[in-house]
Amino acid sequence: MIDAAPGDDRPRRRTTLDRSIPEEPALSHTHDLSRRGFLAGASALTLAGGQAQAQAAFPARPVNLVVPFAAGGSTDIVARLVGQKMGELLGQSIVIENRAGAGGNIGSTAVARATPDGYTILMGTISTHALNPAILKTVTFDPVKDFTPISLLAVVPNVMVVHPSFPAKTVQEVIAVLKANPGKYAYASSGVGTPLHLSGELFKSLGGVQMNHVPYRGAGPALND
Repeated sequence: MIDAAPGDDRPRRRTTLDRSIPEEPALSHTHDLSRRGFLAGASALTLAGGQAQAQAAFPARPVNLVVPFAAGGSTDIVARLVGQKMGELLGQSIVIENRAGAGGNIGSTAVARATPDGYTILMGTISTHALNPAILKTVTFDPVKDFTPISLLAVVPNVMVVHPSFPAKTVQEVIAVLKANPGKYAYASSGVGTPLHLSGELFKSLGGVQMNHVPYRGAGPALND
């Protein structure tokens, strides 16, 4: 989750639901989301909101949950599941807002600049808070100082899939096809610098193969193509 106070020189605190959720669509296991956990998160949001919200019951209006990737990927799916349960427990609407692009940086930056009242929160991932700040020069927020973590929600592994028409069904066969056709095939990812991108590059290195990287604005669009 994230807050921002325009014109306020005080250190700004943000809140993110999760700093380590990869956005690849794959099998996942989620932690139990208890009422106690949600109430604790809501309390943290209220504290992050500052003195302006100190006297108001939280949440008094709908909360925006920003997903920094396109709809259809695991980050989006987890956000919608969590948002639905949060809405039920808090008695307020949780609005899912997909703000995709730049490997998650567009949505993350928007939340980092939002008013620090607890009503704009981020579905953070390992991309937005670990990989991007380390490898990209375009990140304008501090992943540590500008955010306060609330909870780990899910762990999502990377899974390699191919089109049914691809002439291989195992990893060994995929490597053999790629070696026989260097540079002919491409792999899709959810964006530059995302776990899918880095996993693809690692696969190329370990397998000694050549593939072209095609970044998308999320795992959902990548799978659709």
